[in-house]
Amino acid sequence: MPKKVAKKAKPAKAKAKRKPNPEFMKPMQPSEALSKIVGSKPLPRTEVVKKVWAYIKKNGLQDKVNKRQINADENLKVIFGGKKSVTMFEMTKLVNKHLK
Repeated sequence: MPKKVAKKAKPAKAKAKRKPNPEFMKPMQPSEALSKIVGSKPLPRTEVVKKVWAYIKKNGLQDKVNKRQINADENLKVIFGGKKSVTMFEMTKLVNKHLK
């Protein structure tokens, strides 16, 4: 039987610090409908999403059974394109449509 040759261990690479994408950090102007929730000042997308989540939690709009589902109130229904309920992944996509 042939002998097994042990592989040499590769030296561990130093982990590079992750840099945020500049596109996400660029301040964007929210639409009139979105400004009712996040304010009218230009904000980076990351801050807009944080403020939308704060609004959802403050008003208890997260579904009690399926936490990934967001139930829209009158302000969010406009942003969600008239849908009564969307997933958290759809929400981010729909919110981005209201940023210029």
